[in-house]
Order: sequence, then C-alpha cells, then structure tokens
Amino acid sequence: MSEAIQKYSKPAILLHWLIALLIFALFALGLFMGDLPKDAPKSTTLDLFNLGIHTMQFNEAISPRTFYFNLHKSLGFTVVILLVLRIVVRLKNGVPAFPSNMTVRDIKMAEHTHKLLYALMLGVLVAGLGNTYLSKYGLNWFGVHVFSGVDNPDMRHLFVEAHEFLAWALMAGVALHIAAALKHKFVDKDQIMQRMTFR
Repeated sequence: MSEAIQKYSKPAILLHWLIALLIFALFALGLFMGDLPKDAPKSTTLDLFNLGIHTMQFNEAISPRTFYFNLHKSLGFTVVILLVLRIVVRLKNGVPAFPSNMTVRDIKMAEHTHKLLYALMLGVLVAGLGNTYLSKYGLNWFGVHVFSGVDNPDMRHLFVEAHEFLAWALMAGVALHIAAALKHKFVDKDQIMQRMTFR
C-alpha cells in the first residue's frame, strides 16, 4: 500500500503557481525592456512586444519604455503582495511532511533550497522597491499611486545592480528547484511533486 502524500493547502498551491508565473514573466519582461531606447517616440498606441500587434490605446502619448517599466513595477509589486500572503499561509498552515522514503540528504537539500528561494525573492523585491523609490518616478500600481520617488541617481545605481544580480541568482535557484522536481519525477519516481498540485 503506497503512502498517502501530504499536500500543501490549496491557497498555498495557488500562490505558489501564481508567483512562479509572475516571476518568469517579470524576468522575461526585464530582459525585453532593458534594450528599449530611451528616446523612442511617444504614441497613443502600443505595438505589443514589437510583434506588430497594436492592442493598446492610451489617452495620452507614452513611450514603449515607460509603459513596460510601469508594467514591470506593477507586476513586481503584485508579487510583493502575493509573497506576503504566501508567507502568512505558510506560517499559519505549516509545511506538509516529506514522504518517509526520502533520504535525510534530499530533505535537507529541499529545505535549504526553499529558504534560498525565499531569500532571493525577498532580495529581488526589496532591491526593486528601493530602485523604484530612489527614481524620480515612484510607484503607481496599475494606475494607483503607492509612493513617490526621491530621485537619488547615485544610490539608485546600487539598487539597480543588486536587482539585476539577484534576479539572475533567483533564476539559477529556480532552475535548481525545477531540476530537483524533475529528478523526483523521472529518476526517483516518487510522488513528491503532488504536494504542490491540486490533483
């Protein structure tokens, strides 16, 4: 008789996948918008990711760089909110026990990887918020004013560098996390991945 897998709560599972999706989207968006020219002409329409698809219509002319940076900041602040909720859910519900057939080494590696991912996510988000606060633009979350910027270019440069470095480090941590999940699925052939699924 196979051991019943103890799963994460449904809110934890939902938050896990939402945050994962947004992190991948933010990383891809960060790579895309970093190459956008600062002197691009403003327009009331937007060519979505330069695909020739004009889907956006604005009341006022805006440059592509401004639009994508605002989108990046809004999505990033959304992750801040979701990550806080994820931590609250984790503290409230705890973490389900690992299967009894997992080795002590694998359990320790999983625990350390999870801690690393949380630390990197928090680091990326704090650096991003600092970067935004130290700019002259501040943060508008999908049009809702959150805070104004103080325009400190010298300090902001440090946060920009930290944000970029930690983003790449987070992607490396995510790659390690995915590799471990695939190992459990196809090499160990255990059911550990079911802990984070709705099925």
